[in-house]
Amino acid sequence: MSVLPQIIGHRGASAHAPENTLAALQIALDVGADGVEFDVRLSKDDVPVVIHDANLKRTGGRNEKVSDLTAEELGNVEVGSWFNKGFPKRANPAFSKETVPTLAAVLELLNQTTGLIYIELKCGIKDHEPLAKAVCDTIRNSPQLSQMIVKSFKLAAIPVVRFQLPEVQTAALFEPKILDLVRGKKDIITVAKEFGAHQLSLHTSLATKKFTALAKTAEMPVTIWTADNIKWPERCRERGIGALITNDPAKLIAARSKL
Repeated sequence: MSVLPQIIGHRGASAHAPENTLAALQIALDVGADGVEFDVRLSKDDVPVVIHDANLKRTGGRNEKVSDLTAEELGNVEVGSWFNKGFPKRANPAFSKETVPTLAAVLELLNQTTGLIYIELKCGIKDHEPLAKAVCDTIRNSPQLSQMIVKSFKLAAIPVVRFQLPEVQTAALFEPKILDLVRGKKDIITVAKEFGAHQLSLHTSLATKKFTALAKTAEMPVTIWTADNIKWPERCRERGIGALITNDPAKLIAARSKL
């Protein structure tokens, strides 16, 4: 029998709490997610902080870049009220107290979990190396290192992580537009391997039966994102996809339980 996929909370349980906050991550754990995924950037003082966007406009209501503020300053930026306004039926007054956490604070929250921890490096040409090094320095002595998967769209960050922490798992992230840059999907696997990635992290549209079969032959485990449709647990089982990342882990866990 095929193995059922692990259910991973995308930026925590981001359908039910403001993304990339301690609240969202805690809810994901509380509903029984098999792991969590979150984004990491560098603050002005080179501290890895957990936030998706390069600026604070969407989640913090401020016209400042993350890289222009220190970790301490970001820790005073409120990033929960936008969720309450956008999703009033799921609003919680406590969310208005959420601020941008450091990677260290998130790992402290997760220190008892035995699930997977996906750390996505949000970086570009100029900052991929310092971010990768800073993240590696933060997680280096963690007893949960074997549970961590460091991933990025900026594939140049992967060899940096491999050099800093040879024992940690890495994943190459790919979105649909990669097909404009390669001759065929098989080349995606080739590129990922050339950069030293252990795994693939694919947009759902790329995770076809044919491509996931190629990945299996190449011994490249596949995780998909962002899978909110309840049909995905069954599709993952059929295609040998080991994990799916979803905004609503409780809903996908319920769907998986029916298989």
